[in-house]
Amino acid sequence: MRLVDTHTHLDFPDFDADRSEVLGQARRAGVERMVVLGVYQDNWQRVWELVKSDPQLYAAFGLHPVYLEQHRPEHLLALGDWLSRLRGDRQLCAVGEFGLDYYVAELDRERQQALFEAQLQLAVDFDLPALLHVRRSHADVIARLKRFKLARGGIVHAFAGSYEEAREYRRLGFRLGLGGAATWPQALRLRKVLPRLGLDGVVLETDSPDMAPAMYAGVRNSPVHLPQIAVALAEVMGVAPQVLAEASTRNACELFGW
Repeated sequence: MRLVDTHTHLDFPDFDADRSEVLGQARRAGVERMVVLGVYQDNWQRVWELVKSDPQLYAAFGLHPVYLEQHRPEHLLALGDWLSRLRGDRQLCAVGEFGLDYYVAELDRERQQALFEAQLQLAVDFDLPALLHVRRSHADVIARLKRFKLARGGIVHAFAGSYEEAREYRRLGFRLGLGGAATWPQALRLRKVLPRLGLDGVVLETDSPDMAPAMYAGVRNSPVHLPQIAVALAEVMGVAPQVLAEASTRNACELFGW
């Protein structure tokens, strides 16, 4: 099984004690490439140093809505500077992680929306895919994607929306990131949606160290778990694990231009 983990946070301190071992185990398990996402200005350098230490790691940089109180107007300028400086580097693959989070009530929606739109414009300006965080905000995200029309689309990370929302994202050129969430029996709505999703529209992810799958409840998530996540999702979708693996890897490579 050849796999791509399209959403990881391998730079997080959770991996400081055994990062090299995790990378080796993931490769032996068939996870050939991994995307590491920056979420606030202070971790971009850490992400980039990690990515440049391994030719099969790729970086995305963004300003995540959950860290809204940390972001400053000058950080947007800095993001543009990073993207400009790294333009054309094979290991820069996207803008992200950014988006809208209406689940966390104390996050100001107007500030989120302004930050979201500014980063969508950067994705347009630099002709990069967008890796999106979307929680309870699908309608507002879709409306803005229709306005900005990203030529290279992107990924809706940890997709948990309806079939109708999935169809809208696909029309806009976005793939749907699937990971540990749908392995849980309690995810009833999502598990009903998954079999209706075409294989051409999905990519696999872990969001490690978060969003552990059901078979690793209470354990730090890791790219090492991606093959078992693929097997569990394939069962929900009614396809063979190898078929899902091949489709998701092909979709990721097409999206990122690999």
